[in-house]
Amino acid sequence: MPASVRDLTPQPLWNHFADLNAVPRPSKQEQRVIEFMRDFGESLGLETTVDQVGNVIIRKPASPGMEGRTPVVMQSHLDMVHQKNADTDFDFASQGIEMFVDGDWVKARGTTLGADNGIGVASIMSILAADDIPHPPLEGLFTIDEETGMTGAQGLKGGLLNGQIMLNLDTEEDHELTIGCAGGVDVTARLTYTAAAAPAASVAFRLSVKGLQGGHSGVDIHLGRANANKLMNRLLWHAATKFELRVAAIDGGGLRNAIPRESMATVIVPAARADDFVAWIAAEADVIRSEYATTDPEAAIGCEPVDAAEDLVPATLQRLVLGALYGCPNGIWRMSPEIEGLVQTSNNLARVSMQDGELMIACLTRGSVNSERDDLADAVAATLELTGATVSRSGAYPGWQPAPESAIVELMSALYAELFQEDPHVCACHAGLECGILGQNYPDMQMISFGPNIYGAHSPDERVQISSVQKYWRFLLETLRRIPDAPRPEGAKAV
Repeated sequence: MPASVRDLTPQPLWNHFADLNAVPRPSKQEQRVIEFMRDFGESLGLETTVDQVGNVIIRKPASPGMEGRTPVVMQSHLDMVHQKNADTDFDFASQGIEMFVDGDWVKARGTTLGADNGIGVASIMSILAADDIPHPPLEGLFTIDEETGMTGAQGLKGGLLNGQIMLNLDTEEDHELTIGCAGGVDVTARLTYTAAAAPAASVAFRLSVKGLQGGHSGVDIHLGRANANKLMNRLLWHAATKFELRVAAIDGGGLRNAIPRESMATVIVPAARADDFVAWIAAEADVIRSEYATTDPEAAIGCEPVDAAEDLVPATLQRLVLGALYGCPNGIWRMSPEIEGLVQTSNNLARVSMQDGELMIACLTRGSVNSERDDLADAVAATLELTGATVSRSGAYPGWQPAPESAIVELMSALYAELFQEDPHVCACHAGLECGILGQNYPDMQMISFGPNIYGAHSPDERVQISSVQKYWRFLLETLRRIPDAPRPEGAKAV
């Protein structure tokens, strides 16, 4: 077995991936990776442009004899989700991702891997740098901030790209050809409050929900995995009634597009009820582990005594917040009535923070039908407004409507069947892809998305399958080789 990621095949791709993963690249902090990509393009002597928002475009002329082929845009995003396990000591701002080979998988040590979308970026880099891969006229488009708003795609102006076909390399199942996706909108509630004093004769505890699978809030939302914010609120809501529990602080979840894996809360209960409270938490933990034994087998609920908590959430606000969080929609809202198995609309209760006089609740609402997405966002907002918080919507982006009869879909479907002796799964997905946004300024561009098997994206369990990368690489190169001639302008004569 190869000892290093850099020893894997195809070696150029894995080496570019390793180089990329040495550069910190969180969403909205991409300046270092923008410079990295600019330097890469210029070092090859290729035309390299950074647009006004930070997207990088690198152009490469066609291989000899392929100058008349249809120009192609190869597109991936530069940013990655930065998530780590609570017990992992890692500084995303200064450290490169620590990768290792585990059988047929590449993984990271306690953090996200960045295969989403680093494998796509490394693929484009490999083709731009190669002199032995046949290809049509190419543009490598590296967008920024895909994971937290798709502002790179939104900021890309029309007229910058010459390509007529876009290959988006951000799908995470190697048998899928994605031709449509959901749109999304962020719903955020904020409120400030004055802390209340703790009553006398109280005992403080730190509650924890850990060990959940988490995952991508679009791709994995249908898997029924536990949401740490929902589980923590379930415990707090019932304990407040049963044991006069008061909340000092809640800190749950993280990024809006990741299903929350962990939540922590500092609480107090009357000293006379402390033993009963601890026993009840242990019993509830058994119930929850049983409920989620299949989807979250490592779920762990802890209850440890801590030093006394002095500043509490006011009792009335606590009741309103816990009630609103209990009622807040989470998970699947509606399945598609037209496409079997496709989640049409969902919400992810991504972040709950209530401490130091500030409340913040963040959700990401997704939907293939914009009107239904907005209706669910209204339901979420109306629920959160019951707390008295100010609720805002931001970062809305459209879905991508499928075009199953486009020439690139027909070409790649037939090619997949030829190479792998089975039909691909041509589908739409519930994740957000940049194609819908990019298509607003490039409405005539044919688009398709594909990629290798990447599991656990947006979580520290993220991993990419080595053999699948090899399969995907073969498919990508053969696709480029078979891109047809560009259509002649109407009225032009053949030479």
